[in-house]
Amino acid sequence: MDDKPVSPAARRRGIYLLPNLFTTATLFGGFYAIVMAMNGRFEAACVGVLVAMIADGLDGRIARLTGTSTDFGKEYDSLCDMVAFGVAPAIVIYAFSLRYFADYPYFGGKVGWVIAFTYCACAALRLARFNVLAAIAGSNKDFYGVPSPTAAGVVTFFVWSCVDDSRSLFVWIAGRVPFDGDDVLVVAAPLTLLTALSMVTSIRYNSFKKVEGGPVRFLTFATVVGLLALATVDPPRILFLVAFGYVLSGPISALLRRSRRSSAA
Repeated sequence: MDDKPVSPAARRRGIYLLPNLFTTATLFGGFYAIVMAMNGRFEAACVGVLVAMIADGLDGRIARLTGTSTDFGKEYDSLCDMVAFGVAPAIVIYAFSLRYFADYPYFGGKVGWVIAFTYCACAALRLARFNVLAAIAGSNKDFYGVPSPTAAGVVTFFVWSCVDDSRSLFVWIAGRVPFDGDDVLVVAAPLTLLTALSMVTSIRYNSFKKVEGGPVRFLTFATVVGLLALATVDPPRILFLVAFGYVLSGPISALLRRSRRSSAA
């Protein structure tokens, strides 16, 4: 039996497995969502995207905490994000609702998959631009365009809100549940298209890196705890409203900044 001690370099190489496992979980969540959407199990598909979002939020933090950030990990993370937050949401929303464009000869059956592909392409452009800006300028406190995980949340949590038939506190707002994909086509199509375009805009969005990296105010902490508590009451609709609110926060902040500049001038 070999009792030679393991060198620090060997132990360090072994740590790289941990963040990449979480990145692989992101890929698995996206792949699972695609398979479930193909089988008409849309609630399970949305849960798969949610799992991918959680894993994606952990892999980078674990890599930084363990000192195992590598170029390979960054590229692998980007590829997995494309599947989980680009391809999977596009297929989920198409299989649930956009495919019903084929029932309306006036629009043509191609409209649905064109909108879904537009979302997928915009997600790819968003990830590519993020990689380029990160390589040039390093980390920044703001994002340009909606991050792809948030955009995926808007699309998939909208589907989840439609198919979830739990008797939550917010069911009365939406009316009868569950909804059929044809019922919400008039909402799903523009929501998907506008969410796709929001990823490739130059509007600034807060990345909340200050919240992650240091002490926060009590009000901020209480807000986060309150949102988590609400999410346990009605996960689909609260998560959708949070993601959709974040998408709206960029244009609203831009208008407020422009208004303040005009007032100062």
